[in-house]
Amino acid sequence: MKTVLLFLTLASFTLAADRVVPREGTEWCNIWMPNANKHNLPRVLLIGDSVTQGYGPDVEKQLAGKAYLARLATSRCVGDPALLAELTAVLGAESFEVIHFNNGLHGIGAVSEKEYAEFLPQMLAHIRQLAPKAKLIWANSTPSHVNGKFEQLAPNNANVTERNRIATELMKKEGIPVDDLYALTLPHPEWCSDGLHYKPEGKAAQGAQVAAEVLKLLPAK
Repeated sequence: MKTVLLFLTLASFTLAADRVVPREGTEWCNIWMPNANKHNLPRVLLIGDSVTQGYGPDVEKQLAGKAYLARLATSRCVGDPALLAELTAVLGAESFEVIHFNNGLHGIGAVSEKEYAEFLPQMLAHIRQLAPKAKLIWANSTPSHVNGKFEQLAPNNANVTERNRIATELMKKEGIPVDDLYALTLPHPEWCSDGLHYKPEGKAAQGAQVAAEVLKLLPAK
């Protein structure tokens, strides 16, 4: 029954779209929900993309014994009804004490920054509607480098910094702390494994910063 309801939810969001949604050649979604049968610790959710998926295990190690860590990594960009459906599926399955979320690297070139500024508040409102008690942390997107020449920023990094500016302004207005992973990562091109993803040392550094921000909002034992 739950599977049927999930498919109906996904379908309803997709059919509700009143515009042509720009899509990548391959869209994907990875939901990770360990310790689903345990209830001794608070739950934390990471929302993001493949970068989030990369540092997720390091965050999980840092939070071991303090919180159960789940994550939703997806290629969907803001403005895509399928993103809201994926959020509904995860936020409807569990209650979370802290939600650390990001969206920004996907959709560059398909969704303008003007549209990004319009659609990001919709994502935030959807999370707040489904998880009204959760404490939120926004994560700025990491830099876009030229693959193979990591000391050089890619031309579309200008889109990344503009999206980070838009998001930071919104989160400041909404009283949501910002985890600036862009500032952490920018001085370390040696962490890059390609133009967008990171070697183990980069993932570990990002994971440590994310975990530290999350721990600030977790209740004391």
